[in-house]
Amino acid sequence: MSDAALPTSLDAWLARLEAAHPVGIDLGLERVAEVARRMGLLEAPIAGRVITVAGTNGKGSTVAMLEALARAHGVSTAAYTSPHLLRYNERLRLDGKEADDALLIAGFEAVEAARLDGEPVSLTYFEVGTLGALWAIARRPPDLAILEVGLGGRLDAVNVIDPDVAVVTTVARDHAAFLGDDLQGIGREKAGILRAGRPAVLGSTTLPASVKAVASELGARVYALDEAYWRQGDGEGWGFSGRVAEVAPLGSDPTGEASHQARPDSRGVLALGGLPDPGLPLDNAATALQALALAGVPLELGSCRRALSRVALPGRMQWLGRWCLDVGHNPHAATYLAERLLARPCDGRTIALLGMLGDKDADGVMAALAPAVDAWVPVGLAGERARTADDLAERLVARGAEVWHRAASPAEGASWLAARLAPEDRVLVCGSFFTVGEVLAWWQSSAQTEADETTIEGAP
Repeated sequence: MSDAALPTSLDAWLARLEAAHPVGIDLGLERVAEVARRMGLLEAPIAGRVITVAGTNGKGSTVAMLEALARAHGVSTAAYTSPHLLRYNERLRLDGKEADDALLIAGFEAVEAARLDGEPVSLTYFEVGTLGALWAIARRPPDLAILEVGLGGRLDAVNVIDPDVAVVTTVARDHAAFLGDDLQGIGREKAGILRAGRPAVLGSTTLPASVKAVASELGARVYALDEAYWRQGDGEGWGFSGRVAEVAPLGSDPTGEASHQARPDSRGVLALGGLPDPGLPLDNAATALQALALAGVPLELGSCRRALSRVALPGRMQWLGRWCLDVGHNPHAATYLAERLLARPCDGRTIALLGMLGDKDADGVMAALAPAVDAWVPVGLAGERARTADDLAERLVARGAEVWHRAASPAEGASWLAARLAPEDRVLVCGSFFTVGEVLAWWQSSAQTEADETTIEGAP
């Protein structure tokens, strides 16, 4: 295909990429590595330091806190995540700002030119997006690049880049069609991002033994939660203690508060206390702090407090009035959601608006959420992988759950439910990025409609 025939808009590029490869997920690094080599992405570091984050749950919140904390310490950043909720641009942030269409298109064009430079290489939507993002980051290398693994680890496109610090957040059952159901095997796949002689930050106390086994085989330096770093307390005022890096400092203190930089004790342990609750899992917050310290960021208490008090991540325990939006889509994530809701009781009922893909453990998610949910509104999703509302409803009825309504789409379900809520009721929207993304778009559209109507009513 000639340059003249290439798409000129981001939407057209995305449509082209979705149709270009015969399968949406095609695990393996050979094709991606070949195109990365042609693009020059393997010749020099794409950033001063690279932190790669893998795991079943908690990747997005860990990346968000890494980014916020680094920027608060004067470190320039690039963050690559997936999937997105509303706009593809969400996947690449440069110094906290979403990449514009022009930069993303330039990245796609660079990938297209490289994959056709010689024997043509077929790439998936995700692989092209990853290579395009890496190209954009490498154009102006930041102090720190934070890369979220899309699926698995060892064979994920992100893994063509060697990290200076690798993070594994959690390991649970998900993506069974690609990773299987064996936790030890899943752990080995996630641990595939580890590198010899470099820090491996393990963010859960319940990781399968295979993660540490891979680290030992590789000679990676393990920093595990509750072994090399610790979280003290819950909620507001919690504390962190962990290890410092033996590398050159990264970034600078933007506030001139160098005298408040945390200093390690005689054992090489630094401590930070009185930290704000970011509204995200605190184990992930502690993991982010440890990974940053090992990447060479000199942690300063005031900067950490500011970052954690301001960090926000759409679709993760995101409260919009009485509506809580969370992309959790497996039993492990659903258990965390239920615990958070039970710790925050309300005077009314809790209704779950649930939409899920067909390859997810719907029964496991329902069982985990059940203690915190009074009634359900199952919704259907579009696409071949989606479950119908009827499928979800039948599973719920079989469990003896109360099903209020079945909706063909998340937006339809949200609209139906909004008209019937009592003032003291609340809603949990969960089950998929698609479910949360559509309800978030519905919410924003409804808010804009109300604002427009208020303007018209108040006009002279």
